Amino acid sequence: MDSFSLLIVVVVLAVAFDLMNGFHDAANAIATSVSTRVLTPRVAIGMAAVLNFVGALTGTAVAATVGKGLVEPQAMSQLAIACALLSAFLWDLLTWYFGLPTSSSHALMASIIGAGFAIGGQEVLVTSGITTKVLLPLFLSPLLAFGFGWLLTNVLYFIFQKVHPGKIGSLFRRLQIVSAAWMAYSHGSNDAQKTMGIITMALVSYYELSDFHIPIWVILLCALAMAVGTAAGGWRIIKTMGMRIVHLTPFHGFAAEAGAGTLIEIASRFGVPLSTTHVISSTIMGVGASQKFSAVRWGVAGNIIIAWILTLPACALMGYAFVKLTHIFVD
Repeated sequence: MDSFSLLIVVVVLAVAFDLMNGFHDAANAIATSVSTRVLTPRVAIGMAAVLNFVGALTGTAVAATVGKGLVEPQAMSQLAIACALLSAFLWDLLTWYFGLPTSSSHALMASIIGAGFAIGGQEVLVTSGITTKVLLPLFLSPLLAFGFGWLLTNVLYFIFQKVHPGKIGSLFRRLQIVSAAWMAYSHGSNDAQKTMGIITMALVSYYELSDFHIPIWVILLCALAMAVGTAAGGWRIIKTMGMRIVHLTPFHGFAAEAGAGTLIEIASRFGVPLSTTHVISSTIMGVGASQKFSAVRWGVAGNIIIAWILTLPACALMGYAFVKLTHIFVD
């Protein structure tokens, strides 16, 4: 297969991954509002699709990090990029099947790192970017999200402690629509950019470009793919996120979505490809722990955390193995 044909394959795989990302991570934005019955699944998914699209158009800082901050883009072949996308796509498909809200972001980034290492060894890896944009956020973002969810819930308890419970329920049913919209917007602003970075990496490699510039057609294509994938749903993960970790009310759902959306949006502006899955899951746990520690179903939470930990090494190995296997058949 010639280089241009491989470039087309990369674009197709990138769009497929973006569709899967939206499908897989739709739960990030809407699980709590569906579980509290503030929104029906159909309305919630439709709203999330539109706002994922809008959010995806708001910046390219995360795309630049993924496209040139992990592996030198000039060193990546079209075949290696295709292998990385295939690795991340298969991991998302596998974890969706088992209803595990793992990180599409870390699956993609780990696959890129593994594929890059298979192509050029440690020399092509951007060590500083991997450390500050992948490893540190991997460990810090769940802790920050858990703490922020716990703190925000307690602050809201303090503010509304003298308000009649009926009025609180009515107020937060309306407010949770706003927080779900905010979460969907922030998800689009962070997650869709990652695929933009991958396609641009492929363009830089194919055309041997000296600068990393994201074309407008790439931005629109990835935004649309994310929106379409989100519109397709992802009920298995919605059920895990919204119903199995902790019992949520509109009050708690608002705290989880508002806190998670804010953290994700801050990360997007600084070009940090945060895992929206890690953030909203950890925020939900923090909100649950603010009621009482036993309110969180820690067995379910433990399975999720194990899947988080496995994502990086599993996808890095898959990306590496796919490159080596394709070289055997190509050569």
